[in-house]
Amino acid sequence: MKTPILNKLMEIMDKERVSFHMPGHKGKSTLVQWEKLIPYIDTTELPGLDNLHDPTGIIKESQYLAAKTFGAKKTLYSVNGTTGGMYIALATLTRPGDKILIQRECHKSVYNGAILNKLKTEYIYTNYNRKHGLYTGIDPMEIESKLRNDPTIKVVVITYPNYYGICSHIEKIAEIVHRHNRMLIVDEAHGSHFIFSKKMPLPSLKAGADIAVQSIHKTLPSFTQTSMIHVGTDGVNIEKLNEMSSLYQTTSPSYLFMASLELARAYMEGEGKEKLNENIEHIYSLIESLKSVDKVKIFTGDEDDSTIYYRDITKILLGIEGLTGTQLSNILMDHYGIYMEMSDFNYSLALTSVMNEPDDFKELLYAVKDIASRVSEKPKTHEEPFIPKPIIELPIYEAYYSNKEEVSLKDSIGRISSTFVIPYPPGAPIICPGELITKELIDYIQFALDKGIEIIGLIGYNRGKIQVVK
Repeated sequence: MKTPILNKLMEIMDKERVSFHMPGHKGKSTLVQWEKLIPYIDTTELPGLDNLHDPTGIIKESQYLAAKTFGAKKTLYSVNGTTGGMYIALATLTRPGDKILIQRECHKSVYNGAILNKLKTEYIYTNYNRKHGLYTGIDPMEIESKLRNDPTIKVVVITYPNYYGICSHIEKIAEIVHRHNRMLIVDEAHGSHFIFSKKMPLPSLKAGADIAVQSIHKTLPSFTQTSMIHVGTDGVNIEKLNEMSSLYQTTSPSYLFMASLELARAYMEGEGKEKLNENIEHIYSLIESLKSVDKVKIFTGDEDDSTIYYRDITKILLGIEGLTGTQLSNILMDHYGIYMEMSDFNYSLALTSVMNEPDDFKELLYAVKDIASRVSEKPKTHEEPFIPKPIIELPIYEAYYSNKEEVSLKDSIGRISSTFVIPYPPGAPIICPGELITKELIDYIQFALDKGIEIIGLIGYNRGKIQVVK
């Protein structure tokens, strides 16, 4: 019997490893003995089990408890992840043909939502910090300018925090958006833990977000693909929200997923909150220790950068002089059994959660010290991304559904893209459907490929082609 996926998963399961990557449960069956429950509770809508698409019983009560915990006026479970949650949020607050203002470095799900809901897109750009070689936050006054000069924008979509744990001034952004009578959606996929500690950045719901979508599975002990949609203001049409949730979610929602969401919430209301604060202290200690290690660089967010308003310290961003972030991640995995969440040219990211133990942080400290002591290469300078601002020639949905043809990257210059080109991680497009392909963009794609960065959206032999509008 050939089962390549299962075989590989079992191979990984048998390895001793330290998890600094998603999901937030870190592969531990500690809250309940899931191995004794699966597959017995993987069921369908039997009598008494309620229905996610029209909850009147236990699911309704569970979602009410979640709303109470996270400070929402209403909470819906998304068993299609935050991707599905973003589709639902966008469909709730817009109509086909509307224009939305989105953070250019947002996740692909926001762009997909624009395609599905036939929305026009306008962009706000994240600051690139050249000193540290990464994207930080956005300037609220640029949103002010966009909304003042373009009354057709209906909704603003912000990522908070970004992959690196950097948070923009969300309170100021919410104030600006509402002063201009627009609506604010926050992709808070990486911030579901904020509400459980005063040492964390301000949750976007408290800042005034109309809708916040959270990937509970990223930073809390819940199964992959489990998220929540939170309503923060009275401006959201709840009836339409329910309709859009039913439209975009599977008609066979997983009770395992819903139970996992519920359990994560219940755990965090009790000992999870205390565990989070304990781990934050371990992280502070780890960072202070790493700062004293020769050749190690740590990004803490305490920088002269006005676009960094908060910083989520549970995301540890580190590098070693003489190594790229990707090289560091590979060494940690291959030689120390430590699996990091992501890496780029400059940094490797350790994504922590309440399920990490004190020994995890000790092992990371030992490994980084050991690696740094062995590096003899010359320090590498920061690489500039040189990603030019896009030139929009067609609405994103029009280009996506257009007649297409494949051309080589070289021959695509001057053509209109009909697809996405996305470096992973973090999953933010550098080219979207409807945008003009320029020499500068092709140069950046080649730069990323040369650095070993995975690029999604290229096709053909050696990924040397791209789809364009015919």
